[in-house]
Amino acid sequence: MNDESITLNLRDIRTSAGLSLSRAAEVTGVSKAMLGQIERGESSPTIATLWKIAKGFHLPLSALIGEAAVPVLSETGDRVFRSVQFPGSIAVKMVFPFDPALGAETFHVTLRPGQCHQSQPHDTGVTEEVFVLEGAMEVLRGGDWVALQTGQGLRFAADQAHGYRSGDSGACFLNMHHYRRDVPAS
Repeated sequence: MNDESITLNLRDIRTSAGLSLSRAAEVTGVSKAMLGQIERGESSPTIATLWKIAKGFHLPLSALIGEAAVPVLSETGDRVFRSVQFPGSIAVKMVFPFDPALGAETFHVTLRPGQCHQSQPHDTGVTEEVFVLEGAMEVLRGGDWVALQTGQGLRFAADQAHGYRSGDSGACFLNMHHYRRDVPAS
């Protein structure tokens, strides 16, 4: 994924909604200056900023990181998705882009050793599922950290503050987002 896809998607989403930068800043909680910098390609947004924007527009994350949702063919002909490293944040790879029929999208997330990522509440009714593929991690749910090992999973309400932190060896996990059925398609 490149920043150009975020730039174009954000501008298209905002203009389709008929919102000025000022009004978009009000609904997302992201400053007008930052939104303008993202739209002009002058700033690379963090995953936290993208989540705020997605929440403000009541959209799934994949609506903003559109190019990551487009598979490419590997040398062996397999369909693979690009991995996205957000500045100072987690690495995210799209597994399944948002499907409006299912109201869900799935990401493969990598945490570096000892990394902690705090997430603001998502839109009302969003549920997340985490399934650990490799390593050990903890998930912040309801104010408590829940330990998970490889092969373990957890489902929780993501419309409240939550987070992820890895152990000394890092962790990789699947992160499934389930949206209410009234969330618009990307």
